[in-house]
Amino acid sequence: MKKKLPGVFPGKVSSTAGNNIKIAYVGKEEPAERMVETSSGENVNQKINKIFNANNYIYKADVVIKLKDGSTLNKRIVGKNNLHLITMENELIPVTDIVDIERK
Repeated sequence: MKKKLPGVFPGKVSSTAGNNIKIAYVGKEEPAERMVETSSGENVNQKINKIFNANNYIYKADVVIKLKDGSTLNKRIVGKNNLHLITMENELIPVTDIVDIERK
């Protein structure tokens, strides 16, 4: 009971494809406002990443955060996204407002 299958015929392409003319660059470059160096010579994002990548970080880290307005916060951070640090109390602290961050 072998049936002959119909042949496959490709359709004609009437124009050239131009979908790769416009490309977007998505790199790991940080905006200039986040590249401000702290007193230790590292920028804020580097210090945040260093805290979260430390061997003794499991779920939360007690930190001292210095903000642009001159205030200092003692917080327990549990995570981060692209724009904010997330605290244990479910507060969002914008990374752009942070001038310096240190682990307790």
